[in-house]
Amino acid sequence: MKKDLFTLSFCIFFYSTLSYTQNLNSYSIDDNLYEKTFNAFSSGELLEYKLYYGFLNASYASLELRKEELNNNIVYRATAIGKTTGLARLFFKVDDLYEAFFPLDKVKPIKSIRDIYEGGYVRKAETFYDDNNKTATLINKITDESKIINLENDYQDIVSTFYFLRKHLDISKLKEGDLIGVNIFFDQRNYPFKMKFLGIENLKTKFGLIECMKLNPYMEAGRVFRSNKGLELWVTNDKNRIPVKVRANLRVGTIVAELTSFRGITNPFKIIVND
Repeated sequence: MKKDLFTLSFCIFFYSTLSYTQNLNSYSIDDNLYEKTFNAFSSGELLEYKLYYGFLNASYASLELRKEELNNNIVYRATAIGKTTGLARLFFKVDDLYEAFFPLDKVKPIKSIRDIYEGGYVRKAETFYDDNNKTATLINKITDESKIINLENDYQDIVSTFYFLRKHLDISKLKEGDLIGVNIFFDQRNYPFKMKFLGIENLKTKFGLIECMKLNPYMEAGRVFRSNKGLELWVTNDKNRIPVKVRANLRVGTIVAELTSFRGITNPFKIIVND
């Protein structure tokens, strides 16, 4: 349980909680929601978050985007870092790195990197995606073993999902109660991931009052979440589509993640009221 709690806390923005969605039924994605491309981000963007469990500052997380050459092409390299901090680090040390490489014009993973340390558990892997054959070649960097796994249609990896929804989801078509779906490949498995759009809400933050879209990522109720609606996500209702807050209602308490700093965003960051 301790491992689940801290893994959830620092990775919550990277959808690491997918391990609890495995019993959700498959569903079709509404392609009409992803027909357009939006200028939601660019190279140089950095988002930083702090995650709290009760009074503890449990974790730090960041998402950074930059351009890089891969296979003689210029692509985006998205880097997600998570680590426990303060007292939490004394009890359970976590240093995790997740990376995704994808084209500049359309978010579709070409390569993924996973390099994690979680309280003694170590995982180092690289995944290469073949979109023509819908397969992923997973290479264990510790044992040098490789495995080929079939992919679902419209697949994303754990980091590219974040950028896919920002760049390709047409939020103007969303109505309250609509479901947003993505097929995510993570840890050698395909997961159907979905969120419900709950409407627009003004959220008080350290930056001021921000108009946000409120979303409910579906999770399997069980030993970690109180219900399958145990995760709430607030995303700026603007052209940036930046997550500013997540609240996870667990059986053992509540984890809150909040945006603490940002730089290099592409569009104006709209504040309703400066406190």
